Amino acid sequence: MGPTICMGERKAVRIAVSAGALALAAVVLTPVAASATTKEPTPSVNNPIDNSGLGGLSLETIAYGSHARQTMDVWWTPDGQQRPGIFLVHGGWWSSGDKKYMKEITRSYADLGYTVFNLNYRLSGDAAWPAQRTDALSAIALARKHADRWAFDPGNYVVMGFSAGGHIAAAVGTYGDGVSGLKGVVGLSPIISPLRAFSDGAKATDPNRRRLRTAAIKLAGGCAPKGKCSRVWASMEVAWHASRKDAPMLTIHSEDEFVPPVQSQLLRQMLGQVGVPVSVFTVPGINHSSPLYRQPGVAERVQTWISERIG
Repeated sequence: MGPTICMGERKAVRIAVSAGALALAAVVLTPVAASATTKEPTPSVNNPIDNSGLGGLSLETIAYGSHARQTMDVWWTPDGQQRPGIFLVHGGWWSSGDKKYMKEITRSYADLGYTVFNLNYRLSGDAAWPAQRTDALSAIALARKHADRWAFDPGNYVVMGFSAGGHIAAAVGTYGDGVSGLKGVVGLSPIISPLRAFSDGAKATDPNRRRLRTAAIKLAGGCAPKGKCSRVWASMEVAWHASRKDAPMLTIHSEDEFVPPVQSQLLRQMLGQVGVPVSVFTVPGINHSSPLYRQPGVAERVQTWISERIG
């Protein structure tokens, strides 16, 4: 029996996962509110930055919350024009990584004329899911509220994530019944289904698949997808939250990487049922996340897709 979704304030989700994957049947889930988005802090400069040598760009690091990880680097062109925005979400198994490793990619999109927000967020060792999605939504809300500060068009932006960051980005894309102003989501090796990762890693010989299983358990607060933990695992499943006002998505995988394209194919199926387009692109090899992005033609494909949605 294929996956079905009943839309409303509560979503009843039934899914049967093939090829040895674990099934969570008839899970009733209520979207966890992104409480941090209800009271956005006033932007505060976390670290003053010397903007000399940036070729006309401005850069500052902003705190969007009280936790040390709730910061973002903002790159923009201070010419008085409202520009489309890109929110970047780094990877790292949900438990590591940092926005500093995204600097080159951030700069490349700022040079193309976008206002770019490069996010840090609470890691799984700091807080369990849905804290990571809440942080991304909070950063977006703060950026939209103070859009004039960064020459940003609050009604025209995309979110792009890498690996675990791709999971967070896609979860933003399917949050509620659409996020205001969000025109698209891009995922590089996105982990669309932590549940599938949990199942695939159970008997895997690939150490990365085993590590991803462990990382997913940590993200869920340290528990497996059963009993009292079923709800948080269901909340982590991006495709199960599909609704007709969700953002279009582009996902890219290597054909033989440890986050297989089948994860995004499930997302394409579920969003397709409610009329939201999802493009799944694969390239040969095993490269994952940022190395995949650096494969010939991949960055260009992403840039073209983004420009078609937000200009």
